[in-house]
Amino acid sequence: MPELPEVEVTRLGLAPSLNDATVKAVIMRRQGLRWPFPNNLPNILLGRTIRTLGRRGKYLLINFDHGTLLIHLGMSGHLRIVPFATPVQTHDHFDLVVARSSNADQLIMRMTDPRRFGAVLWHGQEAGELEQHPLLRNLGVEPLEAGFSAQLLYHESRKRRAAIKQVLLAGDIVVGVGNIYASESLFRAGIDPETPAHRIRLEQYEKLVVAIREILSAAIQQGGSSLRDFLNVNGQSGYFQQSYFVYAREGQPCRVCGTAIRHIKQGQRATFYCVQCQT
Repeated sequence: MPELPEVEVTRLGLAPSLNDATVKAVIMRRQGLRWPFPNNLPNILLGRTIRTLGRRGKYLLINFDHGTLLIHLGMSGHLRIVPFATPVQTHDHFDLVVARSSNADQLIMRMTDPRRFGAVLWHGQEAGELEQHPLLRNLGVEPLEAGFSAQLLYHESRKRRAAIKQVLLAGDIVVGVGNIYASESLFRAGIDPETPAHRIRLEQYEKLVVAIREILSAAIQQGGSSLRDFLNVNGQSGYFQQSYFVYAREGQPCRVCGTAIRHIKQGQRATFYCVQCQT
């Protein structure tokens, strides 16, 4: 599943083509993905200008004067910028056709989603503040912004008896630290992923916050991870997976101590860790 770094890489890649561009057409090739597409989306967006591109957790936000288009990549989705005449492939479900000026060539922001767990939704200005959208209102702080701190994690985890890996994935304290990056961050901080969150000391959370920031920033710089389907807006793979210390390295020697990396299941999600380095 594309996680925060992959969505941020997508946002950065789309921005030069979409910022200040005018919507010329909206093409929906099915009724929806995880949820139905808004029926009147072409009428809502046609002729409107995109002001900015944002991100909240794993949601890409395309902001207009009168509302915001929310896009989630689901399990297998990706967005690309392609020339107007680019042929449509089997899993190309949604096109946003844009032009940056009246005499500019039209481009397509195309959403491809083989497993169809993604989403394209609309939040109009009349519906109130975007942060109150049902999919956004319960999200935690952004891990790369100032509100994310060791004090926050420590305070919010005092009554959390779930394992720290599960607490990170829940998204209600900090958002966007998905499965891959949670495993890598816990390794860098030297924390056993099965440790109950309320037992972790403040000084350990200080290390974890630094690790999460460093891991996510490095992943963005390297174009994200491409274990399965993720491609950036130019159709290229990310390569952060080449830097993994634990994720998907079961049985291989730890890059620090040489101990074989272990694999367990936590809440139906794969966790990889080193029993020697993470105590």
